This record gives sequence, structure tokens and C-alpha cells, in this order.
Amino acid sequence: MTTAEMKRILLLAASILAFAACTEKVPYSVRMVRSEMQRCPSAAELDGMGGRLKWNYTTGLELLSFLSVYQQTADTAILGYVERWYDAVISPEGEILGGYKKEKYNLDHVCPGRTLLHLYQYAPKKQYAAAIGTLRSQLDGQPRTEAGAFWHKSVYPSQVWLDGLYMAEPFLATYASQTGQDSLFTTVARQFLVAADKTYDPATGLYRHAWDESRSMFWADPVTGQSAHCWGRALGWYAMALVDVLDFFPEDRPERAELLAVLRHILETLPSYADPATGMWYQVLDCPGREGNYLEATCSAMFTYVYLKASRKGYFVREDAPALYESLVKTFIREQPDGTIDLTQCCAVAGLGGKENRSGTYDYYIGERITDNDPKGVGPFIWASLEYERL
Repeated sequence: MTTAEMKRILLLAASILAFAACTEKVPYSVRMVRSEMQRCPSAAELDGMGGRLKWNYTTGLELLSFLSVYQQTADTAILGYVERWYDAVISPEGEILGGYKKEKYNLDHVCPGRTLLHLYQYAPKKQYAAAIGTLRSQLDGQPRTEAGAFWHKSVYPSQVWLDGLYMAEPFLATYASQTGQDSLFTTVARQFLVAADKTYDPATGLYRHAWDESRSMFWADPVTGQSAHCWGRALGWYAMALVDVLDFFPEDRPERAELLAVLRHILETLPSYADPATGMWYQVLDCPGREGNYLEATCSAMFTYVYLKASRKGYFVREDAPALYESLVKTFIREQPDGTIDLTQCCAVAGLGGKENRSGTYDYYIGERITDNDPKGVGPFIWASLEYERL
């Protein structure tokens, strides 16, 4: 080894040690936001978009977590990062661009509106208000089951997916709170309660990924209409939606007690399906330890966040929730030499039916692509970190 090479190695080592000394005091919530902004200088690059502008629930989700960090840090670089994406994807006249079409009645497309409701508090632009109005009117026309539950999309008729509860209900609850339209909470509660009733699996105490009212889909049980498994992230979406909606749900409404009962049942049941060594959860939640199943970061981050927040709010106190977060970091966070951090072992995507004929079988779920830094995990990891940092 030459003297020059030795010097380069020593300089690199010194840089790493200096960074470590610096970042030890920087909380993971901030580190993850900075890491993502470094990897993706534009929010249009998040989730592998490569700069392509798309009205996408994953981008909206992650940017909402960025706003949560902005609220704690007042770092205007974060606010500007979020604002630039919304300014690009919403025209000056308030038209939502990036592939949004109201007539698709896609619940996924409502999710970025929740972020917009919060962003509007900091940047009250007319085009933001117009876009919020468009998304609110979409839900007025959203097709529903006989019991009043929203279809997941118009191309998925009669289907209720647990994913959809997160996509629409926190937006609607936030909107109701900000506008004083308390009657909307009846609709919000109905979505949760119908979904819980129709997807519940008494054999496991968990909730299956989806339910088809028509029982005509190839993935649906001909008697129950349920899909075959409880997918970890689907229940994670549902649990996060519940704990977030309760921030706004009026104390005096009788449905609040019903929603709390469902949340508590989930949080009582989940430990039975966790990995004994780490406390984390599996891709196919109802098959812990089965060959091929793996510990999955997005659902583990979601459940950790829900436990921490539910404990803080007094909905369900789990004494070891802080240790659960520490295990989340140990299991899934990877440090990079440049100072950034990665969230590993994220399921990239999973669903049912569609042009891919997704079957919802065990082999289907474990066969989906695994990636790093998926927004569906990054956002919940940031929220879990913020809850932990509040302790």
C-alpha cells in the first residue's frame, strides 16, 4: 500500500468518525428525512419515480412525514421540498396533474390530499384549496357497498381493502375537523367498522387483506368473500388510520368507543404473531415462521408507530414500546459510509387481482419484490421515530 493510499484511507476513516460523532446527536427522524432528500433532491424522484410527476399516494405519504419533522424542527428546507412537489403537481388553476382522474374513484388518490390539508396551514394557496375540494367531492361520489363502505377503486367493484382505510379516512377526518363538518365522522366510522366486520378472521383474531361483497373475484372465498391471508402492511394501514383518525374524532360520538375497541383488539392480538427474537412482524402476518416468510420493515414500522402513539394517548399502553422501536432500528436500519441511513427489507408492492391477476396466496405475497427505502416504510419509520423522540 502506497503512502497516498494510506492517507486516503485515514482521511476516510476520520470523516466517518467525525460524522458518527455529529450524527449521534441527530435523531433518526431528522436523519431519515435528510437521507431521503440527499438520495432524491426532488420529491418527484421518491419511490423510484425518477423525476416523473405522478399524483401518487406513496409520495404524499412520505411528504406528510416530512411535514411532521418540519413541525418539530422548523427546518424551512423541508417545507420547501414538500411545497415544490405540490406546486409542480397542481396547476395554478387547481387542477391535479400527474395522472389524477376523479372518475377513476381511486382511494389511493385521496391520500396526498391529507398532506395538502396540512401544507395549506403553512402555505394557503388558492390552487391547494381547489385541489382539496376536488378530492373531497370524489368521496361524495365514491361507489359503496350496500353497507356503505367505499369501493377501493372503480376498477375493483364491490371490493373493500384495508389499505383504503388509510388512503381516505384520515383525509376525511382531518377535513371534517378543519371545516367543522362533524356529520362526516359518521361516514368515517362506518368505513372502519364495516371493514373490520367483513375482513375479520375468527381463527386468528386478525383481519384479512380484503373483502369482495360480490364474492365473484377469483381470490375471494365463495362464502365469506375474504382474501386468503392477513397481509402485514394491509393491517398496518388499517391500524395507522385508526390511531390517526382518533386525533380528530369527537369524544362525545358513540362510534369512538367502537373504534377504540377495534384498535385495542388489534394491539392485543399482534404480539402473538411477532418474531420472538426481535418483536418484529412478518410479510404474511398470519403465517409467522413459515418457510419463505420474512420480517418485513413497512408493517413493522407501522405497528411500532401505532404502539408508541397509542401508549402516549392512553388508548393502549404497551410498556416495552420504546424497546420495540429500538429493535425496529436494530433490525431494519442500515448505516451508510456517507452518513445516510437506509430502511431495508421493505415489500415494494402487493395487491389483489388487477392486470397481474394477483392471487393473494402465501406464495404470491412472499414472491413480491423486496426493496430499500420504500415510502410506505419510510413515512411510518419517521413517525415512529418522532414518537420515540418525544419520550
